[in-house]
Amino acid sequence: MEAPQSTTTTTDTADPNPIPINTNSILSSTPVWATIDGPLGLTEDESLTYARRFYKFGFALLPWLWAINCFYFWPVLFNSRSFPSIRPYVIRSAVGFTVFTTVLCSWALTFAIGGEQLFGPVWDKLVMYNVADRLGLTGWM
Repeated sequence: MEAPQSTTTTTDTADPNPIPINTNSILSSTPVWATIDGPLGLTEDESLTYARRFYKFGFALLPWLWAINCFYFWPVLFNSRSFPSIRPYVIRSAVGFTVFTTVLCSWALTFAIGGEQLFGPVWDKLVMYNVADRLGLTGWM
């Protein structure tokens, strides 16, 4: 009789189904992935390599890589506690893409809205639609 009592006490201490500490059952039951691909995506080391490459190549006048970096690592961008090694590259890519987009839109709107009224006589030197006239290439037709 003593043997069954000792086995019941050992099974009570070693609980095969412990209750998780996190009270939110939805967040604790779903795994966190670094990429939007989920389990089909990259490993953490490969993710770090790609995030770093996208970030660095974005400075080579390819800022759309920053947008791809933000999109591909979307779970890392909006979960502040996940993947601390990848997160700085994704955050910097988001900031870089935002700054680039703001500068590009400001430049485009300045020329589209301001035009000749804003720049005056310098406008003819800034625009590119009259290059053929300036170089004398339209008289041969």
